[in-house]
Amino acid sequence: MPFRLLVLACLIYVGFLFLVAFLVERRARRRGIAWLRSPLVYTLSLSIYCTAWTFYGAVGYAARSGLEFVTIYLGPTLAFVGWWWMLRKLVRIGKRERITSIADLISSRYGKSNLVGVIVTLLAVVSATPYIALQLQSVTLSFGAFAAGPPQSWALLRPGATALWVAVGLTIFTVLFGTRNLDANEQHQGVVTAIAVEAVVKLLALLAVGIFVVWFVADGPSDILARIDASRMARWQVTPSRWIGLTFLAGAAVFVLPRMFQVIVVESFHERQLATASWAFPLYLFAMSLFVVPIAVVGLEVLPKGANPDLFVLTVPQAMHQGALAMFAFLGGFSSATSMVIVAAIALSTMVSNHIVMPLWLKIAPRRATLAGDVRRIVLISRRLSIAAVLALGYTYFRLTGGGEALAAIGLISFAGAAQVLPAMIGGLFWRGATRTGAAAGLLIGFTVWLYTLFLPSFGGDSLLSPGILAHGPWGIAWLRPHALFGVTELDPLIHAIFWSLTLNTLAFCALSLATFPTPVERLQGAQFVNAFDRAPGTQSWPRGLAGAEDLLVMSQRILGGEAAQAFFAREAATQGMEGFLPDTTPGFIDRLERLLSGSVGAAAAHAMIRQIAGGTAVSVEDLMAVANETAQIMEHSSQLETKSEELARTARQLREANAKLTQLSLQKDAFLGQISHELRTPMTSIRAFSEILMEGQLPPQEALRYAGIIHDETIRLTRLLDDLLDLSVLENGQVKLTRSEVSLRALIDRALSAASPAGLAVERDEGAEAVSLNTDADRLAQVFINLISNAGKYCDAAAPRLRIAVRERAGRVEVDFIDNGSGIPKEAQALIFEKFARLGDQSHAGGAGLGLAICREIMANLGGTVAYLPGQGGGAFRVSFPRQLTRLAGQVA
Repeated sequence: MPFRLLVLACLIYVGFLFLVAFLVERRARRRGIAWLRSPLVYTLSLSIYCTAWTFYGAVGYAARSGLEFVTIYLGPTLAFVGWWWMLRKLVRIGKRERITSIADLISSRYGKSNLVGVIVTLLAVVSATPYIALQLQSVTLSFGAFAAGPPQSWALLRPGATALWVAVGLTIFTVLFGTRNLDANEQHQGVVTAIAVEAVVKLLALLAVGIFVVWFVADGPSDILARIDASRMARWQVTPSRWIGLTFLAGAAVFVLPRMFQVIVVESFHERQLATASWAFPLYLFAMSLFVVPIAVVGLEVLPKGANPDLFVLTVPQAMHQGALAMFAFLGGFSSATSMVIVAAIALSTMVSNHIVMPLWLKIAPRRATLAGDVRRIVLISRRLSIAAVLALGYTYFRLTGGGEALAAIGLISFAGAAQVLPAMIGGLFWRGATRTGAAAGLLIGFTVWLYTLFLPSFGGDSLLSPGILAHGPWGIAWLRPHALFGVTELDPLIHAIFWSLTLNTLAFCALSLATFPTPVERLQGAQFVNAFDRAPGTQSWPRGLAGAEDLLVMSQRILGGEAAQAFFAREAATQGMEGFLPDTTPGFIDRLERLLSGSVGAAAAHAMIRQIAGGTAVSVEDLMAVANETAQIMEHSSQLETKSEELARTARQLREANAKLTQLSLQKDAFLGQISHELRTPMTSIRAFSEILMEGQLPPQEALRYAGIIHDETIRLTRLLDDLLDLSVLENGQVKLTRSEVSLRALIDRALSAASPAGLAVERDEGAEAVSLNTDADRLAQVFINLISNAGKYCDAAAPRLRIAVRERAGRVEVDFIDNGSGIPKEAQALIFEKFARLGDQSHAGGAGLGLAICREIMANLGGTVAYLPGQGGGAFRVSFPRQLTRLAGQVA
């Protein structure tokens, strides 16, 4: 097949996946898609376990080592069937603690220690490097199998160039759909859906090749069984140590591989998905393995001696002149490789960004990170660069090793490296006495032993380790030979590396955990993790009042974005009974904020950022008294008492605030009545006095005309005041008549600015965003805009007053923000500004009776919208929200 045609097929397939991911992301942003949360999609996404190793390499593994390939499927099957409750515990903890990666999990468990997170991140990146190289090698080999013979031999003659272009393409795709935005949950619904589609493709492709081999090449199952009995596979002997070791390794991979953690924990919507996956995913693995042996046996028979067994899935259909089937198999293998690389790169880039880049940036520029820095931009850039770096490492490993290893051997090296996380993970989930010192020591020792005994030797004897070290050990010390550590020579090199690395890892972890005492934060987190199923949520670790709500809001907006941060703070304020204010910085509030932020920048970075704002102290002695008690019953009882105490305190505070508000309203009402009496008496006095003068009839015509004009002006002033009172009364009673019409939002804002904008007030607008067509009462909506603009001109106390008008659309509604650069409205007055009798500042300067915002509130209520004050924007800020189509109508509609 011409090489260019093969490339075209790959581009079309990748474009199809790109389209699937794009459409799902777009629809998910607009409104949730119910079937994305189904157990079926979740189960198919778990097929990320089945990479090019299982698609191509399993057949090659069977051809070389008989039924030993079954261990790669048996391990995860046992994990999902027998240990799914442990997976459920991981999902429970992941959702409650806003875990974003396996490094985040281990870091959060051990006192939110970034050191532990860095170690896990480095281990994950290094151990994933051979696996990414495996995918690049499999794609390169499959290209070579197709593009055979001149002039299409480019792929065979230049495999490095093929692997390079594949790496570049995967980098672009992963960056586009893995880091398009910073999601607080770190979920990528578009990518997950594309992975599910790829799962179907690779399963159908492997089944198609298997069916062809059994029923079209052979004469059915009985013929295949006879061929198996006659092949060398029938003489394969089980090696118990290797069989047990490989089964254990494959089962552990489900828990510790970053890509598996990403789809099982991070991309999960609810724990019920695991109940289906516990039986559906083993069935998927069974279907993937069903025809491995028949394809291997037939390939050994029909293909020339020396043919690469890893490519039998492709070369058997080619040898039988089945080009379409071979192309289908090629796309299945391509799916297996690309899906693994994409998810692994996303998971690893999140770990690198959260545990290496962000902590370094916090130390270099702490003020920018917490208050004024664009954290979202830094995180996104670091993740995109990390994706490129991870794929570059995989490509470098591929070039250094020459791509000569069997696919299964490369995959097992990666599995063994990732398994070093297992002791720290299991100890953290079930042993409250485990400490970060023990975890760090175990990880470092296991990582080092794995590097020395397995990873570095994989480069060959003339590369990173010399042939002398491999044969005789460093400095001639035989018991330090990489494949015969401590004089143990009977074990297979892989089992040897697994045994020593995990044994020394576990011993160091247990010994140092017993020798050291956990910090208070470690004990808090240990209780949360170990008692994940029976512990009441909300254990608090932050003292009250350390940080200001305003500073926390500013920082949150930098990380989560303005809308998400403001929505969270508004919900928290409403929960505390403080609508219109910023919430109190209670320990529970800061805990929830920390978990929300950790979904974007990781637990350690979120903890450090809040600690910097809080002044460097995270936990006080009083807040840790509950930790001193070792029994979960007393701890939970203490937590319940604390919760009730807070509820009582909150109720008392709400009553005090309500009483203070009523007192202020009473004073405002008294002042209002006095002012109304004055406002009514002044024009009436003028009208009466000048009317009496005119009644005397002895004035010159010019003087009489002037007095008549004064009477007319005072009458208009009196009428305007009465109109405002009448208008407010009609609006409150819902008897207003609304006149609905089609109008442009831009035209309404232009009209309001022309009517209300005072001299000296600079206005910033985005007229492109204002190009919104509305069906509403234009006069009433313009009345609200005019009032808010007029208030900005009256009350903005900046040297150079400036008003910014920002427009956005969301879910059929329009939001218009009016934000000035003044000092804003004092916190104690924010709850009163929409009341009927409220006026702020110099009343003579304001020149009104304090009815403007009250009228605005009632107008928006009748238009089906709201007007609210936005705290934490650096000045006076109001948001007007309303539907594009007026549906809730008050009174009559003209």
